[in-house]
Amino acid sequence: MRGSRLNASDPLKVVIAGGSGLIGRRIARSLLADGHAVAVLTRSPERNGARLPGGAVAIRWSARVDDALVATLDGVDAVVNLAGEAIGPRPWILGRKKTLIDSRLRATEALVEAIRRLPEDHRPRVLVNASGTDVYTGLEAEPATETTPEVGGFLAELGIAWEAAAIAAEELGTRVAFVRTAFVLATEAPLFGLLRLPFRLFVGGRLGSGRQWFSWVHIEDLVGIYRLAIDDERVHGPIIAASPDPIRQGEFARALGRAMRRPAWFPVPALLLRLAMREQATLIVDSRRVAPARAIELGYRHRFPTLDAALIDIEGSARRAP
Repeated sequence: MRGSRLNASDPLKVVIAGGSGLIGRRIARSLLADGHAVAVLTRSPERNGARLPGGAVAIRWSARVDDALVATLDGVDAVVNLAGEAIGPRPWILGRKKTLIDSRLRATEALVEAIRRLPEDHRPRVLVNASGTDVYTGLEAEPATETTPEVGGFLAELGIAWEAAAIAAEELGTRVAFVRTAFVLATEAPLFGLLRLPFRLFVGGRLGSGRQWFSWVHIEDLVGIYRLAIDDERVHGPIIAASPDPIRQGEFARALGRAMRRPAWFPVPALLLRLAMREQATLIVDSRRVAPARAIELGYRHRFPTLDAALIDIEGSARRAP
């Protein structure tokens, strides 16, 4: 160990599993800008390699453990695990739920087994695993923190199982952190794009009652908290990636309307959302009120702590995009 933080002057070797998506690309870009080496594990390096920032190396991976994966992890400093099927686009029928679970557990178990096969002094110092704030759904009396007991529900159980698969690496001497991520604000984020669409068509408004709590995080602060989890050896277990400014959904809708210069006059009833989306409606009609207590305790300073500032930045980026 090198103390509570890795030496900032030492270049790191970082492997990102499932790193060809939005979050992985942004983490890779941040690491590369600081002079670190980044390899991205992906099912299709030919297709996804061109999407990665310059300097990142795309390596084929089928989410299984083999000699190639063991060799890739040999001697790296950190592994970031984002691998798993996307939650949102398809209905959560029984087979789809199994796919969501299996894709995460299979990939995570393969990474842990590959770490196990390495000599102790060649193992990564840290595994940073993705997770979600769904473990706090409905706990709205006060902001939930990393010490708040988890609740039930499919997404909560999915996150807890994913974290449990990753924690096995601690037995091997690798520090493990889980980044429990709130709703991500970014121009390229698919779910945020769906929220923006009605406003672009001048029919935006609150979803459901608008009284449900809505926790969010700007993509740059999400990357910042991943970097904190990689760099700071005090980060063990869960760390919440969210703004310190949770807001009710109706207030979020009005703020989004202001940022997009659109009205927010057209509410969508919760009953209609539940009929249309069924179980997936939990993503937008149930409360998630969280606070990034651990990140703040460790000295992290949010670049976008307030919603208006975050949305102005995001919408400015969208208008500047070709």
